[in-house]
Amino acid sequence: MSSIPAPPAAGSRVTALAVLVVALCWTVVLFDGLDLFIYGAVLPGMLDDPDLGLSPGRAGDLGSYATFGMLLGALSAGTVTDWIGRKKVIIGCTTVFSLASAVCAMAPDLGVFGVARFVAGLGLGGLLPTTITLVAEYAPRGRGNLMIGLLMTAHQAGGILAALLGLWLVEPLGWRSAFWVGLAPLVIAVPLVAMYLPESLGFLLARDRTDEARRLADRYGVGLPATEPPTEPPTEPATEPATVTSPGRRHALFALFHDGRWRKTLLFWCASFGGLLLVYGVSTWLPTMMRGQGYELGSALAFLVVINLGGIVGMLVAGRIADRFGAARVAAIWFGCTAVGIYLLGIHMPLALTYIVVFLTGLWLFSAQTMVYATVAGRSTAENRATAVGWTSGMGRFGAVFGPWLGGRLVANEAQDWGFTVFAATALLATLMIGLTGLRTVRSTPRSGPAQPVSTAG
Repeated sequence: MSSIPAPPAAGSRVTALAVLVVALCWTVVLFDGLDLFIYGAVLPGMLDDPDLGLSPGRAGDLGSYATFGMLLGALSAGTVTDWIGRKKVIIGCTTVFSLASAVCAMAPDLGVFGVARFVAGLGLGGLLPTTITLVAEYAPRGRGNLMIGLLMTAHQAGGILAALLGLWLVEPLGWRSAFWVGLAPLVIAVPLVAMYLPESLGFLLARDRTDEARRLADRYGVGLPATEPPTEPPTEPATEPATVTSPGRRHALFALFHDGRWRKTLLFWCASFGGLLLVYGVSTWLPTMMRGQGYELGSALAFLVVINLGGIVGMLVAGRIADRFGAARVAAIWFGCTAVGIYLLGIHMPLALTYIVVFLTGLWLFSAQTMVYATVAGRSTAENRATAVGWTSGMGRFGAVFGPWLGGRLVANEAQDWGFTVFAATALLATLMIGLTGLRTVRSTPRSGPAQPVSTAG
């Protein structure tokens, strides 16, 4: 068995290799966000299409098909990624959701559309945890949360692009035109990733592909990874030695429950459930719910742009703060603030004030869930990091499935006002779950050699 190496960017210097990885992952996550949010952006147009015959209740079901696919994609991708590598999974996932978007554009009926959204979800669900894992492995020490936050700005940028497409294309060209744009990642992103994205150095060494890892490190002037010890909190000391042997895919999952870790694993899963319920429930139904509050369609779609603008700012702010005070602390505070913001959206306010509240809610909402991922990534080792992040994302997808379905039922029963209250209560529960995992900064066991800065991964 090969020893499992640490990420290569042990120092605080941002390398050209790290910039390349973040840039390419940012590109594919942009299209991931576009494909995910496009359904919510075109949903008002789909509901107005008499030929489609779509009801609010059925619309909620269709929204859940994609997120159920994401659940399966996230659960499987983490393990597959630790097996075949990060790059192949990123290419495969991007190809899948891009082709599925084209099928949505051509779907003759709701049945075909729902199947296509489910297949798209398989790719969407696998892509995000894989890119987070790769970026975490190449991030400089002390900047991991900022790098993950920077990556996730692409997701919100995709949401903004989806809302703009909804404004520009749906009325003049119909809702199908927006799904045709989903073919763009197959033409743009997949070739770039195939040509330029490097594989994880830690993965290459763990698979005894030492020469390939050395050539990659020499090309970009970075050192090969050192052996990585576990980074569990001081209250749960790791029992394995600093040199960890590759345990195989099955053990990577079992390790999440070993030595009392099951409690925090389940708490992270519950927090992710609440966070993704909010992300997908709000993203899918915000324009429709705000329309039910008396706002015009243009204003309702504009709220989707504003909430994602807030999400971009929130990712950068949260990542910076988390690198100083810990991702878990930021996640807990952000979820609490999200509860306040969502509850206020159920109160009809002047339009300018509503835009401010929507922006702040986006600032807290999306980055709170990202900081859950950052916490899990920071508290895992290279041997099971992709598995830990993938399963946290995957189990959270149950919330992603439930959120759109719940929103559809509330709107169908003309109880959208209660939707804001329910979503706010969910944010409070997520605050509690992440708080119970422990909010202290995790300190890594010192490596041999020069002293390393304290890791503040949450």
